[in-house]
Amino acid sequence: MRICYNKYVNKLTFKTIIMAIEPQALVELKEALIKEKSELEENLSRIAKPVDNKGDYKTSFENIGTDREDNATEVEQYADTLPVEITLENKLQAVIEALKKMEKGIYGICAECGEAVEIDRLRANPSAKRCIKCKNKTI
Repeated sequence: MRICYNKYVNKLTFKTIIMAIEPQALVELKEALIKEKSELEENLSRIAKPVDNKGDYKTSFENIGTDREDNATEVEQYADTLPVEITLENKLQAVIEALKKMEKGIYGICAECGEAVEIDRLRANPSAKRCIKCKNKTI
């Protein structure tokens, strides 16, 4: 039995997770998360600077010059880079959160319903927070 927090009941409940993740699958998922974390950090380092170790970054931009055209180019580059940085940063934070859940032994539990996240979903997206049923409710 694992203890998980059910936000709808607003109390601790004891639930038996129907699908336990096999140890080998857990190792593979952890390796995938670590690889993805490394790739995201590498991609982010090209366009931003890390602010802390929680996956927060600050978009950087090249100082091209001081005239109006140069400033316009800098602003345009910043505007193009910022959404990419935000997307990568959000994904990195999800990966870091998934790795922390692995350490706590609560990885693979849906954040909404508290049931097991399908193994196929975790293989496709190791940082998935919700099971397919709950994910489809939000679409």
